[in-house]
Amino acid sequence: MAFKVVIPARYASSRLPGKPLRMIAGKPMIQHVFERAKESGAGQTVIATDDERIAEACRPFDAEICVTSRDHRSGTERIAEVVSQFGWPDETIVVNLQGDEPCMPGVLLSQVAEDMARHPDASITTLSMPIRDRGPLFDPHVVKVVTNEKGYALYFSRAPIPWHRDEFLREQSTLPTDTAFSRHIGLYAYRAGFLKRYITWPASPLEYAESLEQLRVLWHGELIHVSEAKEDAGHGVDTFEDLKLAEESIVGNIRT
Repeated sequence: MAFKVVIPARYASSRLPGKPLRMIAGKPMIQHVFERAKESGAGQTVIATDDERIAEACRPFDAEICVTSRDHRSGTERIAEVVSQFGWPDETIVVNLQGDEPCMPGVLLSQVAEDMARHPDASITTLSMPIRDRGPLFDPHVVKVVTNEKGYALYFSRAPIPWHRDEFLREQSTLPTDTAFSRHIGLYAYRAGFLKRYITWPASPLEYAESLEQLRVLWHGELIHVSEAKEDAGHGVDTFEDLKLAEESIVGNIRT
């Protein structure tokens, strides 16, 4: 199935400046992300950046680069500019692979793309993984998602959702077994035509409150389909500790 991958990568990061260029197992992180994209079977992979330092680091491994505006507020807006610059048709399926996901399995990129092809009524397709421990459920850095019976998102939150009224008040160490809890994986597929609409919408109050961009889509009444990831999504990188965990994972995979 035909799809494209765009990797938005910016230099600025409040917790880890120059994040895409941080070295992991002898390569800049952005190269590992590019390699994961190539493993997905995508017909085209583009790195979208507003920083010449990142563009320069990508040239030795022959990445296709799109230099974008510095004014974008999100990776989605940056991808919309790529769609415009390349003139991709509205029906083109585009996968958004964040530039700080060096461990994301290629099979998950193809999974969200295929899910988009199967759900023409959805504006976005994305992934989740089960939560089985209280720690990540109550961690505000872990985004949770609740879906309906057909797998369409009802809400995303940094708070523990759904809130199990009776069980959580008891402060037990385990989770209730009669309720499913899911962690959102920040990997998305869209059609190019949706991105053209998306950038015309103002940010929504829910998006501001939770600092979750995908809530803008639900606010405007459009559908997000969520499927359970076929494999573990690996370590994303936000901090120095994440960088160490990602390197351990990548080095371990090389050895095996």
